[in-house]
Amino acid sequence: MVWTVVIAVAISVLGVVLAMNFATPEKSLERKIEHRYAVADPQFRREMGVLLGPGITQGNTVKALQNGNEIFPAMLEAIRGAQRTITFETYIYWSGKIGEEFTQALCERAAAGVAVNVTVDWAGSIKMDQDLIERMEKAGVRVYHYRPLRWYNLGRINNRTHRKLLVVDGRVGFTGGVGIADQWMGQAQDPDHWRESHFRIEGPAVAQMQAAFNDNWIKTTGQVLNGADYFPALKPVNGMDAHLFIASPAGGSESMHLMYLMAIAASVQSIDLAASYFVPDDLAVRALLAARKRGVRIRILLPGEHIDSDAVRMASKAEWGPLLKAGVEISEYQPTMLHTKLLIVDREMVSVGSTNFDIRSFQLNDEASLNVYDHTFAEAMTQVFETDLKQSKQYTYALWEKRPTREKFAEKFLLPIKSQL
Repeated sequence: MVWTVVIAVAISVLGVVLAMNFATPEKSLERKIEHRYAVADPQFRREMGVLLGPGITQGNTVKALQNGNEIFPAMLEAIRGAQRTITFETYIYWSGKIGEEFTQALCERAAAGVAVNVTVDWAGSIKMDQDLIERMEKAGVRVYHYRPLRWYNLGRINNRTHRKLLVVDGRVGFTGGVGIADQWMGQAQDPDHWRESHFRIEGPAVAQMQAAFNDNWIKTTGQVLNGADYFPALKPVNGMDAHLFIASPAGGSESMHLMYLMAIAASVQSIDLAASYFVPDDLAVRALLAARKRGVRIRILLPGEHIDSDAVRMASKAEWGPLLKAGVEISEYQPTMLHTKLLIVDREMVSVGSTNFDIRSFQLNDEASLNVYDHTFAEAMTQVFETDLKQSKQYTYALWEKRPTREKFAEKFLLPIKSQL
């Protein structure tokens, strides 16, 4: 009898703990944001700067890097040139050729006396051999898992860090969508090598990246990384207006959701969105439909048959009908998995980083995004978007209506759990 009660209580407690992982943030958006001004209006920047967190900084240089052939050499060059500090946070860090290169570079710098601090997500680094971690620790790298599988973490096991942040000497930063795994190598030349964009940043926004790294470093270690080695004086130079902001359910933040909704609501001409995972909530769908009603041209570029989650693809397609009927142009990238995260609004604002256009990124993951407010940069990224568009097939409303019955049937089971995909 006693054991029956104990088991029942244990099951009940476990059920409550697991249910905590499905809880949405305390601060939750419930109503559509109305169109009050354009992206080009100074009011848009004012509100983006104060509502999303860190203010917009001036004088940043942002360089776009395409695919592993450009991304990894640039990141490794920065790491190997570090003189004082390296802070590196990533979701995926797997064993393999590129994982070995990063491990060697980080170990070499730590052995040379550079303070090297690494945070890898526990779930995202599940394919990382313990040998890599042991080698880093032996060389002096301080490496920690974010939210490892422990009894005291069960209530937040569903909350992962999806951020991709690398800061070297507090002066050079990188963010975007790349993970440390071999499928990101190459030039997106075949289905085994993914299409990706990543970004190199210099200027005042790098300090915001360093603060973003500190956010989860403090949660994980209880330590603050500060001082001139981490936060040197950064003078603005001729460059772009930009800011990096973060979101985390632990902080009750809806920053990413809010950013997308505000940007869509302010659009008057065009929205170009490349998303590796596109599972919008009702507010996002309504915002896109309202933009179409205003005459905004909306182009959405998504993965085609090459995707690492068929469940996400099916849940995504369930939402396409009203968008396609309203004239939203949806295309599927053909050569390989499209993993880019890119939003361009009115060719004035560009948002890049780790954030996907889905409920998981908006409400469950820890994310970091860089917004750049610069017409020239937006034009350049539009050219990148259109180059990818040329390798895509447009998906029509007629195709959506004729999708197989088995897909429609599967969608009904996936939609109730789309926030977990």
